Amino acid sequence: MLDKTASVPATPPNRLSNKLKKSDGFCKILSVHHHLHHYQVWHGWHVKVLWFMGGGYLSEPKTSLNYVGIFWDLDNKPPKAFPPFEAAVKLKKALSSFGVVSYMVAYANSHAFSYVPEVVREQRKERKLLNQLEKKDLIKPVEPYLCRVCGRRFYANEKLVNHFKQIHEREHKKRLNQIESARGKRRLNLVAKYSMKMEKYKRAARDVLTPKVGYGLADELERAGFWVRMVSDKPQAADVALRNHIVEMMDKRKIECLVLVSDDSDFVEVLKEAKLRCLKTVVVGDINDGALKRVADAGFSWRDILMGKAKKEAVSVVGKWKDQNILKRLEWTYNPEVEKNRYQSDDDIVDDNHTDCIKKEDDGAWWELESSDADATS
Repeated sequence: MLDKTASVPATPPNRLSNKLKKSDGFCKILSVHHHLHHYQVWHGWHVKVLWFMGGGYLSEPKTSLNYVGIFWDLDNKPPKAFPPFEAAVKLKKALSSFGVVSYMVAYANSHAFSYVPEVVREQRKERKLLNQLEKKDLIKPVEPYLCRVCGRRFYANEKLVNHFKQIHEREHKKRLNQIESARGKRRLNLVAKYSMKMEKYKRAARDVLTPKVGYGLADELERAGFWVRMVSDKPQAADVALRNHIVEMMDKRKIECLVLVSDDSDFVEVLKEAKLRCLKTVVVGDINDGALKRVADAGFSWRDILMGKAKKEAVSVVGKWKDQNILKRLEWTYNPEVEKNRYQSDDDIVDDNHTDCIKKEDDGAWWELESSDADATS
């Protein structure tokens, strides 16, 4: 592709420029490659690439970035073995190689948000045992516990938790009550006034306070940029809601690449529908030979996402997709009606200057020569 600052001829070839002006408006020829039937045209501030095939030219390949939509089935594939925020951030980072991640959605019922993984339960048991030992002065921490809101130091984690609940949690509730009771401009002023303090409290509370329900799955995913939606506890409620959301996004044509985080084979039909609509499909799951990965264009495991292997492989996958798009655009198909209309007028019109060159067909056989007839008469 040539740069838009490259030198442009003052007078482009007449035949090509007239052909392009009819459809592209004012344009200038930057370079012509007759052997490849490939033309680079300067149009305004953009460089267009036109491929001429059989007398006509195809539209230029799209250079816009693909919009990627991530749809996460939390009921089927929750992040059990690793922190939710870390998993969501690495998932977004790995899938950003396929394009611009514009939609990140996660669906689950209340059981998925109240569930606590075994790893988290073991950590909570260890923390409870350490609190009991610190309370009896049997052990002391190497460094004191620091309150990230006011900066005070404590040599027991239980004292830090009590301090945080009695002072900072109460202050946070007062701020929320003031914002909820205010209206209009006063409410906007309060939100602007307390925004930094409330954000500081939320960051500190994640490390000090233990969630009353679950282990903070929804809050961690929302912090990573996901839109988390809780559905009813009916069977397949999350699958139906997620499937409807995917179809809605496809109908509105807001995504070009569909990423599904699930191992549920109920989504096979959705992936097939996405491929029929010329969308690229990617599946993230732990079943290597699952039904979803057999249908999708690319598949990765959670280990590939966390280790960074998926981000490296995504580059080669995107390269294959680009090659396929170019081959589809260069593919020539024969249409009898179009070809007949195109060349029928040229066959019917015969130039008067060349009528004398057309020879009349003889009634004799093709092997009989004129010289033999002349010798016979003589």
